[in-house]
Amino acid sequence: MRTIDLPAWGPGHSAPLTHVGLRPDGQRLASCSYDGTVIIWDTGTPARPVPLARLRHRRLVNASAWNPADPEVLATASADKTVAIWRVTERGRTHLHTVLARHTDDINSVAWLPDGERLICVSEDGRATLWSAVDGTFLAEIGAHEAHCMMVSVGAHGLVATVGEDGLVAVTDPDGSRAPVTRHYDSSIEGCAWSHSGRLLAVARDDGAVDLLTAGLEVVRTVPVSTSAARAVAWAEDDSSFVVGAYDGGLHWFDVLGTRLHRVEDRRVWPRSVSVAQGLVAAGSFWNGPHLYDLTTARPLAAPERATHGPNALVEHRGELLVGTDSGLVVTVPGGADSSGPAPVRPPLPLTDGPILSLASDGDTLYAGTYSGQVLRHDGRTLTTSATLGAPVPSLAVHDGALVAGTYNGEFLVLDPRTLKERERIAAHDGSVKSLSTVTGGFLSAATDRTVRAGGTHARNTLWEHGNLVNAVAALGTGAAASASRDHTVKAGRLTRLPDGTWRAEDVQTLLGPDESVKCVALLGSAEGPVVLAGSYDFGLYAWQVDWDDSAATLASGRLLDEFAQGLSCMIGLADGTVAVAGWDGRLLQVGLDAAERPVVRRSWHLADLTAAPSADPSPAAPTATVPAAAATTESRAA
Repeated sequence: MRTIDLPAWGPGHSAPLTHVGLRPDGQRLASCSYDGTVIIWDTGTPARPVPLARLRHRRLVNASAWNPADPEVLATASADKTVAIWRVTERGRTHLHTVLARHTDDINSVAWLPDGERLICVSEDGRATLWSAVDGTFLAEIGAHEAHCMMVSVGAHGLVATVGEDGLVAVTDPDGSRAPVTRHYDSSIEGCAWSHSGRLLAVARDDGAVDLLTAGLEVVRTVPVSTSAARAVAWAEDDSSFVVGAYDGGLHWFDVLGTRLHRVEDRRVWPRSVSVAQGLVAAGSFWNGPHLYDLTTARPLAAPERATHGPNALVEHRGELLVGTDSGLVVTVPGGADSSGPAPVRPPLPLTDGPILSLASDGDTLYAGTYSGQVLRHDGRTLTTSATLGAPVPSLAVHDGALVAGTYNGEFLVLDPRTLKERERIAAHDGSVKSLSTVTGGFLSAATDRTVRAGGTHARNTLWEHGNLVNAVAALGTGAAASASRDHTVKAGRLTRLPDGTWRAEDVQTLLGPDESVKCVALLGSAEGPVVLAGSYDFGLYAWQVDWDDSAATLASGRLLDEFAQGLSCMIGLADGTVAVAGWDGRLLQVGLDAAERPVVRRSWHLADLTAAPSADPSPAAPTATVPAAAATTESRAA
């Protein structure tokens, strides 16, 4: 397994932070990142966190946990399917003690038992496993979920709580003194945390609420938090309050009675992780370091200094290839999508200061969907911002005179293409709408409910289903489509629109090759015999020549076309018949077909070169609404 090899620009991370963990004394913070590293920060002076050490894995790092018995011991959990046990001295010297390496899938979360010798690990395969950190031996499987197990928390008395995408909350005693108890929810549960006394378990729900449960999983209180999914929760030491990170991009403070105390909004924050210790609150970030706040007042104490520019979306706009990034910049590829000659680098367009997740183009108008749950409209002169839509917007499409936004809440929001006012809100999928692709007479959608569907905003037909969530869908005219899934496969099929307007897929084939989740997909050539391209978290760009009459021949045609230094993030078919491809390492490729109809890389760029130009001033003349200049706002109300 190749290691992530991103350039380190400055003292922080080179990619967004997936997890933050304060040591119980508040003097150290571990931050985990998509860049495959963990940075240990000295937070003794919270306003000036200082990096002390950097630990490495071979894939992104999902979580960390400080040992309750030995403050120098840290466990880190990675998508490389291992958990590493480190010793980190007060001066920042590090030693790798052991690696827990019998896992079969990405490790999402880890937690220590109170003895400081045993560790619980939960992973994408749904299993919760018990390990000895002393010698690295596997001890037992203590639970299992039907879908990904997302988080584990261990209480003061050794009770283990696990939650998962199957909606299951399970409490287990690994020493067997009490029987396991479970509670089922109708939707995914991604976060949980025991109070420090072990009396209450906070469960972060996909519908935006937090339940406070007893150890027997009886509901004490339901606390409404957000219109979007609650993702992470952390308790104050005295159990009097807790902090929630939600997919509305905000951090929410509540007392134990459910009274809202504060709310912080900062488009740089990635609230999939929060941590509390000694009056400090830490939160993850799309930038290069952690965010720190005062627990009592929610006052910002420290913030990261530098943006990361990971590409999330591509679009062809007025003959040019544009890239939407984690930093909120829209970057123009020099020379456009159809030029082979040298061209000057144009300044990036800073539409916002948070991640752009999706892009769409309609004539002279560019649309962007953001993680903060807004849609932006730029016509070359005026920047218009929609109201907050209640959830991140990972997909956009122009259809039937309207702009359709696919959200993390599984909805299609039909917006007026000029004013961005909401016309209609439609329950479209039972999971996040990750990708939209327009076709004549409709559009395709892919979602975390594992389905690929086709049609208009209302009448839609399921084309096929994957074994796991679907990250992306793409079409080649109206004759062929392909989708990329976390189940490590790509599916391709022929499309037919019947006279009654319904859609049907035929000759659906499953394409194998990637070893990890497949993130993006596109098609080249003709619908009669297309070439399918797909990019994976295993850093590979793959290609298959589809033979609709011989699926075995299609499967055998799969090959690795190129390799990146990080996972691939997005790709799009261009008007000239080529495909643009982007990876989180900042590489951009243009892929076409040679005379023998084989895929070849024609051009390449790097975002580091394209974002070096001075930033353009996005301030429009006579705007309808503009993105606020301030990066953060804080809303507080006394208890």
